[in-house]
Amino acid sequence: ALCAFLQHPEKQFRSIHIAGTNGKGSTSHMLAAVLQAAGYKTGLYTSPHIHDFRERIRINGNMIPEDFVTSFVARMQGVCAEIQPSFFELTVAMAFDYFAKEQVDVAVIETGLGGRLDSTNVITPVLSVITNIGYDHMNLLGNTLPEIAAEKAGIIKQGLPAILGESNAETDPVFIAKAASEEAPLYFGHDLYQLVSAAYEGSTQRIRVLNRRTQQTETYGLDLLGTYQRNNIITVLSAIRL
Repeated sequence: ALCAFLQHPEKQFRSIHIAGTNGKGSTSHMLAAVLQAAGYKTGLYTSPHIHDFRERIRINGNMIPEDFVTSFVARMQGVCAEIQPSFFELTVAMAFDYFAKEQVDVAVIETGLGGRLDSTNVITPVLSVITNIGYDHMNLLGNTLPEIAAEKAGIIKQGLPAILGESNAETDPVFIAKAASEEAPLYFGHDLYQLVSAAYEGSTQRIRVLNRRTQQTETYGLDLLGTYQRNNIITVLSAIRL
């Protein structure tokens, strides 16, 4: 209803949709950084914020201006009284409106919780990315990994490609079935790229990766130092390739 009031800003830019239990924030930031470095005007929507609400909505790394936030809230007061959206729903609508008005080339959109019923799931992305599946928000998403996976799989759209960052014997069938029902091409990150080695050099993590298609290796430097980034970079490279 908010998007309809705003004349459907979510349809006015290309987007990449990212869900998952762990790593979706890092994956979103890395992917946005690559797109920006490649010359695209890149929107990024993530949550939660740490210090400033405006961290959630960025273009080319720059936070949404304060005056846009305040004018948007003022403009939406009437419709909010009628629709009574949640804080998250209104924030998502704000991000979409901002990205549309600023005419971004592409926006990386991170889900808030789950996928199927998440507010961000009104977009029709060029690519859906699911980083991994673990036990999170079980009171809302389900008590088993397949149940949680089914909620995350809700971002897979008809005929549009999707990437699964990590393989899991318990949940892979859920994604394979969902992709088949949507006639959506499904890719597994480990089929496209393989981690060869990783080491720390001061404040940089050097990660060597094998491109399975070309059989060539490439080394990447990350300022994100967690060992989990070694999984995330496989997902990011796969997303860029597709």
